[in-house]
Amino acid sequence: MKKLIDLIQEELVKAFTAAEMDPSYARVSVSNRPDLCEYQCNGAMAAAKAYHKAPIQLAEAVVEKVTDHSVIGEIEAVKPGFINLKINPEFLADYLSKMQNDEDLSVEKAKNPKTIIVDYGGANVAKPLHVGHLRSAIIGESIKRMGRFMGHNMIGDVHLGDWGLQMGLIITELQERHPELVYFDESFTGEYPEEAPFTISELEEIYPCASGKSKEDEDYKKRALEATRELQQGRRGYRAIWKHIMNVSVADLKKNYGNLDVHFDLWMGESDAQEYIPDMVDYLKDNGYAHYDQGALVVDVKEETDTKEIPPCMILKSDGAALYDTTDLATIIQRMKLYKPDEICYLADKRQELHFVQCFRCARKAKLVNDDTVLSFIGFGTMNGKDGKPFKTREGGVMRLERLIGEINDEMYQKIVENRSVKDTDARGTAQIVGLSAIKYGDLSNQASKDYVFDVERFTSFEGNTGPYILYTIVRTKSILGKYKEEGNELKKGALLAPKSDSEKALMLSVSRFNGVVENAFEEKAPHKICAYIYELANEFNHFYHETKILSEQDEARKASYLALLDLVREVLETCIDLLGFSAPERM
Repeated sequence: MKKLIDLIQEELVKAFTAAEMDPSYARVSVSNRPDLCEYQCNGAMAAAKAYHKAPIQLAEAVVEKVTDHSVIGEIEAVKPGFINLKINPEFLADYLSKMQNDEDLSVEKAKNPKTIIVDYGGANVAKPLHVGHLRSAIIGESIKRMGRFMGHNMIGDVHLGDWGLQMGLIITELQERHPELVYFDESFTGEYPEEAPFTISELEEIYPCASGKSKEDEDYKKRALEATRELQQGRRGYRAIWKHIMNVSVADLKKNYGNLDVHFDLWMGESDAQEYIPDMVDYLKDNGYAHYDQGALVVDVKEETDTKEIPPCMILKSDGAALYDTTDLATIIQRMKLYKPDEICYLADKRQELHFVQCFRCARKAKLVNDDTVLSFIGFGTMNGKDGKPFKTREGGVMRLERLIGEINDEMYQKIVENRSVKDTDARGTAQIVGLSAIKYGDLSNQASKDYVFDVERFTSFEGNTGPYILYTIVRTKSILGKYKEEGNELKKGALLAPKSDSEKALMLSVSRFNGVVENAFEEKAPHKICAYIYELANEFNHFYHETKILSEQDEARKASYLALLDLVREVLETCIDLLGFSAPERM
């Protein structure tokens, strides 16, 4: 379906053309003065200079040419030259009826679907997820869902950190503790045990212990570096330990990401790109893209238009070791070969922007991607505590994601029990659903690039711009619809009548903007725009609800219209929160 604003604009294009003015001036926007009008056009103001006439004269000439009022109900020229518009109420009701019968709720799918890889995990194996992993997971999941809803082939990749020094450190510490393990016997030729010699809890304790030792003991660090090198060169026993680390870690990561309702299509990591590195290095050297500088292999990526220094992209260190740049470039080659994406989108802390500028420029310069392949980076701000510093535990340490989710769920459980709104047997499950909305909405309602304060008390509130408030609104619509059905009535799609009150029309107008919001939010990769929209829609619904007797309406056709509108509001809100990555309970 075409967007309502586009249909209005088409009418104004006709009017501007009939008034012998360039139709490009017929741009329509949602009114910033809803007390005066619903939509506005400021084209006459912009056209005044070109046509050497007062803006009000041009505006009046355009208004005179609008004769068909089937779409535009009211149109008025006001000084100094604005054109104020109101939609025809019957047309609005008809538009929403068509929207309700459209399985995509009026959203037009992409005419040329793209394959887009979203790199939004970045977790390191053998380490627990902490709050630092929250933003990339939440924002990336939402962008993936929005893209799928728009009809694109979205591929989410966790891109694990699974091939660095941390592996050598774990192997070294494991050998210190259990030198008798068969993995350290180079003469062993049999099959290695299927069961890992450690649990996830033990693994998560081994790594920080080993990391601490390597900072104080130079010999220990050398052994860890050597273990890393031998692992990467294929030492059989070390590869077997690495597989155990991966299996144990990935199982735990899937559980924790699952608690966030975050799901990846690919569970690949840095290790998967290693086989592409040797050929890539040869290609960069043989084709003159890379050169040696003080022993390191680099690619110059600075450009004449740069206003600040952009250092070369380092491919190999002077000792021949690969770096993040190397692995990320090899991963681009791998993705282009296996998936032929139209776009690769990366989510990471905005402080990593320089790294991605270097990698993207290198990939383009060396023709590792097609000319039309989009490489995009969404840099997000930090999640801070009330003190304005990065979010920590009360003890001052980095908070594990599991603990944060647990604390939010406990807070929601207490509020739900105090309200006695659901049975005790359902309270825990409901608390988890509402708690997830508090976390995700609290994050996504902020522009990704900005830092924000994670305020547990505010985010778990049932009032204001919060996830629980949105869910409470959805549950309210479900409750009314449920009572209507309990009375033996059947919901009728397409039963919408022209709005009777200002609040009803405002609600209908808000619903009608759904398709434009989703399209724009995905284009700009901006989930916060969906949050802003559903907060506005929830407010409009609650305003309508408080001043309208819905179930006690005597006019059956009008009542059926109210209920059809409520059902559409529910469907739009539930679709939006699904795009944001959470759901609503039946009661709360």
